[in-house]
Amino acid sequence: MKVFDRIAAIACCLIAFMPAAHAKDSSFAPDLIIVNASVHTMDSNRPTAGAVAVLGNRIVALGSTPEIRAMAGEKTRVIDAGEKVVLPGFNDAHVHFLSGGFSLANVDLRDAKSPENMARRLAEYAKKVPKGQWILGGEWDHEKWPGAPLPTRQMIDAATPEHPVFVNRLDGHMALANSLALKLAGVTKETKDPPGGVVVKDANGEPTGVLKDAAEELVERVVPEKTFEEKHVAAKAATEHAAEVGVTSVTDMSAGEDVGLYQYMLEHGELKTRIYAIRSIVSWETLAKTGVRGAFGSDWLRIGGLKGFADGSLGSTTALFFEPYNDAPKTRGLLFEQMLPEGIMDKRVEGADKVGLQVMIHAIGDEANMRILNIYRQAAEKNGPRDRRFRIEHAQHLRATELPRFALQSVIASMQPYHCADDGRWCEKRIGHERAKGTYAFRALLDSGAILAFGSDWTVAPLNPMEGLKAAVTRQTLDGKHPNGWFPEQKITLDEAIRAYTVGSAYAEFADNVKGSLAIGKLADLVLLDRDIYASDPSELDKAKVILTVVDGKIVFER
Repeated sequence: MKVFDRIAAIACCLIAFMPAAHAKDSSFAPDLIIVNASVHTMDSNRPTAGAVAVLGNRIVALGSTPEIRAMAGEKTRVIDAGEKVVLPGFNDAHVHFLSGGFSLANVDLRDAKSPENMARRLAEYAKKVPKGQWILGGEWDHEKWPGAPLPTRQMIDAATPEHPVFVNRLDGHMALANSLALKLAGVTKETKDPPGGVVVKDANGEPTGVLKDAAEELVERVVPEKTFEEKHVAAKAATEHAAEVGVTSVTDMSAGEDVGLYQYMLEHGELKTRIYAIRSIVSWETLAKTGVRGAFGSDWLRIGGLKGFADGSLGSTTALFFEPYNDAPKTRGLLFEQMLPEGIMDKRVEGADKVGLQVMIHAIGDEANMRILNIYRQAAEKNGPRDRRFRIEHAQHLRATELPRFALQSVIASMQPYHCADDGRWCEKRIGHERAKGTYAFRALLDSGAILAFGSDWTVAPLNPMEGLKAAVTRQTLDGKHPNGWFPEQKITLDEAIRAYTVGSAYAEFADNVKGSLAIGKLADLVLLDRDIYASDPSELDKAKVILTVVDGKIVFER
């Protein structure tokens, strides 16, 4: 009998045969119970309950408050929820965990309202760090500036004369270097665009400091590697922040070689977040040679997933479309370097899938999505039927012809709803109204039978799931110009959005049998909110806060 089944059987015996009068004397009494709650389980067999009981690291009972309270023993901690909502812990299907941890200490340029404001913040930050130290991160967004001009090195050189600067746009597909950083990297007027990248130049052919996609590597290669100690500090900050916002599991899309760091933290009791650690599909053969298959490891830390890129981003005009950009008619975007030469991604996907590794590919533009769906279909036909759970990361812009293919091909749409609220401010400037109809098509994908797995793309967007839920349910944009929703026909219900953030994302990492919903025998990962979000105005969803986070049966955050 599997562990899950054995615990479920024990739990059923507890409920059926343990008299309430003897519960206090029983060594099987729960460690934690939450009563007077509005429990939304995301389990179709029992959608709601009034209370929940936890023993060890598992859910052992769901029921009414009197039923669950009667199970309490002398050492049971009883928490009265005051009729507030309890949900499964949020499972973020797409984060960059270490980058997120570093971002908590890096210069913050996300809400800078102008190039001048950005330069001023960089100058203030430079005063706090040693001379010569690289200034990284930033997450600037030029779409928030008057006229939306791309920044240039000249804008920030005077503010950072003694520090090399390489600060990225919030989507990670474009970054700005100051003159010192370009000098250290050897980027000059003669530097050519690398495959899958662009070195932006001015009218005189001089680099402006902006590098797109693969061109970012020209500077990144001279940035000093982070030490284990620096990464450790960042990872601890990341897991603490995740606990604070109720994220109990993540798929780290850029774990790379840092699995050992997470293992170290797990061994030392520092990890508060379950991690599915993803490597680059470029290195699939290295992992394949070990014999590892998808989702190998423990409930805390697993490997076996591979991420690739088809294109860039909408904000950087590097997402690949069939037709040119409205505001940049000389380009349709970029086919990412991992797709070049053409046919290489086909071979990587087919090879990785053949040995049982899970594949997930970033695709933003409509042509990029079509290409990846074609590659997935070809690999599935060659390798034969199995439960492979192919994923497309972002699935952002879809034509009507591609929408039904997700369900038909059993491809998971791994999407980040906050991007809808953010990009919706300026998306139509890029691709026009008609093409934008297939943007973040949550409703159409669900109605077609596709599985949605929600995440944040932290640090591109905030990790807080409440902001993502609001975006999916209201489709209101950050500029306040669409109070009834941007393409409101693509709204989904709150329950559907939460399900995508829990059950859907657990399914997307082969873990739906142990987490994603609150059911007897499943892992005790749950959150208690400060209000009943089902009874709240959807426009106020982002104001809800987590007041208790439980992971593996232990309280890891309490407000």
